Amino acid sequence: MRPGIALIGLLVCLLSGLWVTGPVTPAGAATTERVVVNRFTGVAIEGFDPVAYFVDGRALRGTAEFEANLWGAVWRFRNEGNRASFLAYPEIYGPQFGGYDPADIARGVTVAGNPRFFAIVAQRLYLFSREANRDAFAANPERFLYEVGKRWPALQDRLGQ
Repeated sequence: MRPGIALIGLLVCLLSGLWVTGPVTPAGAATTERVVVNRFTGVAIEGFDPVAYFVDGRALRGTAEFEANLWGAVWRFRNEGNRASFLAYPEIYGPQFGGYDPADIARGVTVAGNPRFFAIVAQRLYLFSREANRDAFAANPERFLYEVGKRWPALQDRLGQ
């Protein structure tokens, strides 16, 4: 490989890394289909703080003062501590399946979860489109997660198209 091409490749990698790991700032409308967001603002899970579900045990809205960009979405938090926790461990605090309802995924469809209908199971956050879905999931999460495991990869691929 020629040195000039290698240097360009290195610069692209470095610049990409800075974009991914650089400072997090308030954002405009970044949208993605793999995470449930408002299509006009790019705000994930209707602006609810994903860490508050764990810390406060309930759905609480974040503020524009404490925002972070991750996974093509804008996430809002109630305070800097929650924001820092999310950025350190997004796979724990972020809603599973991008905020799509696992009960619906188990049926083979993607329906956005409502941040007001949630459950924390095995230290993971799940959002549901309806209370009935949440209650059914809570009664037997293993059954739903087994079905989700079979269907989610194909559904996720379709979301990215």
